[in-house]
Amino acid sequence: MAVTHHPLPAERAVFWYGCNLLRHGDILRLTARFLEAVGVDAAPRGGPSHCCGSTTEHNARITEGMGRRTVAAFNATGRDKVITWCPSCHMNMEDVMAPETPAQFSTTHVTEVLWERRAALQKLLVHPLPLRVLLHRHVGFQPRVAVNDLVSNLLRLIPGLELVEDEEALPGHMCSALASVPGALAAAHEANLAAMARHGADTLCTIFHSCHREAVALERGRTITVMNWVHLLARSASWAFRDEYKHLRNADDPRAALDDGALERVGADVFTQLLEPELRRKPVV
Repeated sequence: MAVTHHPLPAERAVFWYGCNLLRHGDILRLTARFLEAVGVDAAPRGGPSHCCGSTTEHNARITEGMGRRTVAAFNATGRDKVITWCPSCHMNMEDVMAPETPAQFSTTHVTEVLWERRAALQKLLVHPLPLRVLLHRHVGFQPRVAVNDLVSNLLRLIPGLELVEDEEALPGHMCSALASVPGALAAAHEANLAAMARHGADTLCTIFHSCHREAVALERGRTITVMNWVHLLARSASWAFRDEYKHLRNADDPRAALDDGALERVGADVFTQLLEPELRRKPVV
């Protein structure tokens, strides 16, 4: 007798994308679209009103207040699952926020959700990608969520894609943890480039937003491509998108590369004070 595969039932959750993913609207929108496509009604929440407090850890009282507010906001949704993107948000929820303010929900990472629903996901991944891909891995989040393994397995669902195996993983949970250590970020990028050359990889795949921001400039003067894992899934699903951050980061003049009306939408002061210095910064290697 043939065994009938029953898809997982639809579920309601919150997609907590955090604060810094706002720099990567394409990744945010594509992730939300994938969640919907695999049967998750995931209400998006993020930005300063749903902060984990990691940006204010120098002030315990402010951090605690932000955490209480965010947990209360999630409780008020009536949804019993919060799907995280950012590893800092995920760890702060487990270690500080939920223990301090009783949470009426469980927390899981988006990679765990997509892997659990991989049968539905794989139906979307119909366009072959003849790429040889090295995964940009860190060790810091892996004990909580096996994110390196999960993203590797998700990439293996893409027809034509070859994921090269390399045991090297970088310290910390993402590249923002390395940025303040002199020489650490440059060493991380050099290690990735050496591994790509060693394995003949043409594509470097990032997992988290902080790493993606730091790595996209590696394309300058090199015949490699840097993509986030969500971008690779979307390309295989034949979904249209543009990596806006990479477009601006690698432009000769980021301000001139803005689309019409973008400066007004973002805010001239925000772009000038927060984004433009970051976009114009020289690559570390």
